[in-house]
Amino acid sequence: MKYFPISLNITGRKCTVIGGGRVAARKLEALLEYGGEVQIISPELIGELQSLQEAGRIKWLSRNYQPGDLSGSFLVIAATDDKQVQEKVYREAEKNGQLVNVADVPERCNFILPATVTRDSLTVSVSTAGNSPALARQLRQELETTIRPEHGILGEMLGLIRPEILKLGKPHDENKLIFAELLHDRFSEWIRDKDWQSIDKHLHKTLGNNIDRECLNSLKKMLDCQ
Repeated sequence: MKYFPISLNITGRKCTVIGGGRVAARKLEALLEYGGEVQIISPELIGELQSLQEAGRIKWLSRNYQPGDLSGSFLVIAATDDKQVQEKVYREAEKNGQLVNVADVPERCNFILPATVTRDSLTVSVSTAGNSPALARQLRQELETTIRPEHGILGEMLGLIRPEILKLGKPHDENKLIFAELLHDRFSEWIRDKDWQSIDKHLHKTLGNNIDRECLNSLKKMLDCQ
């Protein structure tokens, strides 16, 4: 099976996790990191999940899953070894048209969670379509040595600069050329070395006076704070 690669905005969206063990904790951690409003359904929770519940970061229904529990959920994860529960959760979510992942059971998933490397807003994901999570983890570990913190900062900087270019109102093809020229092959190196002089020179060479002082100050502050 081939999965369509996509990045989701789950901020403020209800995400339901069935199960209260280590697998649930791992899945839940990612949901919280990306802003999901998490509900967990399980008679018991391991210590780290109890701590999250006591801190008010998750909602806990202290019982077994019941049909109808997925109502209003944007995304559902079943992290339980109970095959009957897996099947019931999957069927309810599919009936509701919800995103559902049954951990380690690819045939009961309409989405899968890839192995990811995250640097600020930059995320690089690896998926084997569920064929080999071990291979995905190995490749992620290799990427962790290649995708460095300065790449994340570069992504944040380009995010600040992008509106400055778009507000010029140039045609799409011209903007593509500007973005390509802006991404100098030594940009991440300048960030690593905190070489603001080279960055500032390159920005003015590429954009001329079409970048305001406030934006430049924000970029320099971002560099200084790394």
